[in-house]
Amino acid sequence: MEAKPSKKDLYTSYLLINPKEASLFDIFSVLFSRNFLLKLSMPMAMIGRTIVFLLNFFYINGGFFGLIRNIMQDKKAATYLSFVGFTDTRMELDINIKYGNAMYYPALSIMACKAAYNNAAYNQALIEGQWKMEFLGYKDYWNDFLGRADTQVVMFRDKSVDHDTIVVCFRGTQPFNSEDWCSDVDLSWYEFPHIGKVHSGFLKALGMQNNAGWAQQVDHDSAHPPRRAPLAYYDIRDTLRYLLQQNPEAKFIVTGHSLGGALAILFPGILFYHDEELLLERMEGVYTFGQPRVGDEAFGQYMEENFRKNRIEYYRYVYCNDMVPRIPSDGLFKHFGTCVYYNSQYQASIVEEEPYKNYLSIWGSIDMRRNAIYELIRSFIMLTKYGADYKEGWPLFFIRLFGLMIPGIPAHCAQDYVNSTRLGSLRHLHLHPFHHKKNRS
Repeated sequence: MEAKPSKKDLYTSYLLINPKEASLFDIFSVLFSRNFLLKLSMPMAMIGRTIVFLLNFFYINGGFFGLIRNIMQDKKAATYLSFVGFTDTRMELDINIKYGNAMYYPALSIMACKAAYNNAAYNQALIEGQWKMEFLGYKDYWNDFLGRADTQVVMFRDKSVDHDTIVVCFRGTQPFNSEDWCSDVDLSWYEFPHIGKVHSGFLKALGMQNNAGWAQQVDHDSAHPPRRAPLAYYDIRDTLRYLLQQNPEAKFIVTGHSLGGALAILFPGILFYHDEELLLERMEGVYTFGQPRVGDEAFGQYMEENFRKNRIEYYRYVYCNDMVPRIPSDGLFKHFGTCVYYNSQYQASIVEEEPYKNYLSIWGSIDMRRNAIYELIRSFIMLTKYGADYKEGWPLFFIRLFGLMIPGIPAHCAQDYVNSTRLGSLRHLHLHPFHHKKNRS
C-alpha cells in the first residue's frame, strides 16, 4: 500500500497565520481573520438574505397575486436574483460585439461572471433562453479546509459553424458569504518547488486536498470530514477532458470576477503543474476582472513562462479605482500578465500595473474619493448619454453613496466592467490576434 505523503512532501514552506496570538499592532488582521469571519457567518447570512428578499420584493411585478406568488418563490427559482445580481440586471449580450471581434471573449466573459452570482436555474434560463448557447452545468464545489461546499462554477458552450468554445466561469465573492471572505482574507501561503508562493485561501477554494495537496488524482480516503461535493479543479479538469475529446476543434476559456478571477488564473497554474497537454493545447485564454493578487514574483514568472510556452492569452481587466486588484498589498504578492486598465470614462490602456497599486496609498486615497464623487454624479447621466441599457438602479446608487466613505468598493461591481467592455475601445492597444492558436502545429 502506497504511503500517504507528509505535508513536507507537498510544499517546501508555508505561512499559517494564527489570529489568537495577534498583538495590538496586528488588530486589523485579527478583525478580518478567518475565525472572526466564521463567527459572523450566521449574522452575515441573515443580513444578506434579508436584503436580497427586500430587493426581490420591489423588483418583482405583475399584479397583486403575481407579486405575492413571486415573493414566496424558492430562492432556487430562475427569476430569483442575488444581491450582486441586483446591481446590474442586464441579461442580453451586446449584439455589436460578435465572434471575431477582439472584445468578444472579454465581453462574453464578464457577462458570464455577472450571471454566476445568481443561482443555477437563472444561469440555465439565461444561457439557453437569452444567449441561445448550450448550458453545461452550474456546480457547488467542496473546500476540504472549510469542510463545506463554497465554490461555484458555471460552464456553457458557445458553438456555431465557425467556432466551438467552452466557457468555464468561477463565481466571485458573495458580499454576505463569510466562507468567501475567509478565502479572500486568508493571507497564508504555500510555497511549491520551482513554482513559488501562492495565496492559501484561493488554493483551498480551487480544490487543494487537505492531506494530498495537488496530487494528480483525488485521494478520497484521506478526506475528513467526508466530501459531500466534488473538488473544483479535478471535476472541471475531467469534464473538459471529456468534452474536448468529443470534438477535436473545440477550445475553452476560463474567466472570473473578484475571487472568481483569482481561481480562474490559478486553474491553468495547476494544469501547468500537472502537465495537462490536451487542456493546455486547447486553452484559448484567461480573462479576469477585478482580480486580487494570487502569488509572489516567482509564481508570476512561472505563469508567464508557461503562458508563452503554450501560447495562451491572459488579460487582467481593472476598472479605475477597484480596490480588490490592489490587495493584498504589493509586498509578497505580485501581479503578472497583461493588465487592461479602464479609467472612469471607460478609456482603455495597457499598463504594467494599475495606478496606485496599493489600496492604502495616501495620494491614491485623494484621487479615489474624487473619482467616487464623479461616478456618483455620472450615474445620473448614464441613461441620457448611453441609453436605457446603461441605466443604474437603486442598489448600485446606494453602493456609490457608500463609496464616498470607502472608495473602491463601487468600482468593483460588475456594472462598470460590463460598461468598459462595451463602451471602451481596444483597437489601438495592439492586442494579440484573435484565435491565435488556430494554426498551431
